[in-house]
Amino acid sequence: MAAAPGGSVLVLTGPDDVTADLVLRILANRRVPVVRLDPGRDPHEGAALTARYRTGDRSGTLRTPSRALDLDQVRSVWTRRPSPFEGPPELSGQEREFAASQSFWGVGGILASLPGAHYVNHPWRNRAAEYKPAQLAAAGRSGFLLPSTLITNDPEQAREFTAAQAGGAVYKPLWNTRYQADGEAQQVWVREVRPYEINAAVAVCPHLFQARVDKAYDVRVTAVGGRLFAVRIDSPDLDWRQRQSLMECTPITVPDRVAHAVAAYLDQCQLAFGAFDFAVTRTGDWYFLECNPNGQWAWQPDAVTGAIAEAIADRLEHGPDLTDR
Repeated sequence: MAAAPGGSVLVLTGPDDVTADLVLRILANRRVPVVRLDPGRDPHEGAALTARYRTGDRSGTLRTPSRALDLDQVRSVWTRRPSPFEGPPELSGQEREFAASQSFWGVGGILASLPGAHYVNHPWRNRAAEYKPAQLAAAGRSGFLLPSTLITNDPEQAREFTAAQAGGAVYKPLWNTRYQADGEAQQVWVREVRPYEINAAVAVCPHLFQARVDKAYDVRVTAVGGRLFAVRIDSPDLDWRQRQSLMECTPITVPDRVAHAVAAYLDQCQLAFGAFDFAVTRTGDWYFLECNPNGQWAWQPDAVTGAIAEAIADRLEHGPDLTDR
């Protein structure tokens, strides 16, 4: 459904999201009205959300300390990086858990059901597209090349798989779960794994093992509808995210075959935005690794970052009809 012309853009994100600020400045310069809301926190800090339903009609309002918004006049919703629904901080125990749950289903449900609004992306589509098994299945149907992949909690299957990969195998987590050691936040990076390293602990939960691609470099493709922005990433690390200060990024052209697969993937997953990661071999084969439906993009070269910000602003202002032509 097309965005409501002349309505406001609703941005769902936390207070310190500097990436969102890049787009908001563009919209401000275009004089597009914007309301910013952190649905996980702001209702506890003075914001009020109301929705009314009756036969043949619905209406709603959002009031923040500085704005009042008719929910029927929202032209688009940008789901960026909202805080999780954790309940009011003055509550504790079951009371806080109850309030958090009611907010998730109530506030989250209202904001995901705005008539006529164009979502970038719809929060339910974001969540569905974050499952790595679903990503791999959609990527296969879209025409991407895929590294051989095994997801299992069977140690024997894992050992057999890793031993069968002539170029080696890697392990990657299925989700970036919060983890601490000695009070310090830890990150699980993609790493090489050998059959002898696999033990009974694999049985505790599913693990993702993948054939290691003999890559010449990585590529990040940021898709905003039909507009693609790609950078080649040269890094000394298997996982370039581990030491981003050491990587080099240069713009690169996306092959037609990959561009068609990106479009098919976005269509399957009902996404308006996606951050695709590829490993590219020396012979020019692009292997799909994953698609983050809400990936960060402001770390790229200034010209690329600026172009992505403009494309997202176009999408939020005009919807898909004009921006995808």
